Amino acid sequence: MIRRTRKEPDRPTGAEAQAAEHEAAKQRILDLAEAERTPLDDPTQAVPVWQRRDRP
Repeated sequence: MIRRTRKEPDRPTGAEAQAAEHEAAKQRILDLAEAERTPLDDPTQAVPVWQRRDRP
């Protein structure tokens, strides 16, 4: 008699699962940093105000 075993669905190994979690966490951090950054050409960015000094 031949035994047939059920084929398990392909599950990631522990190392593969950890690598996928690491990559997902890295992507979340990059997305958060991108959302918080201020573009250089943003007109609302603080600009120093230069005041003239009156000369006597």
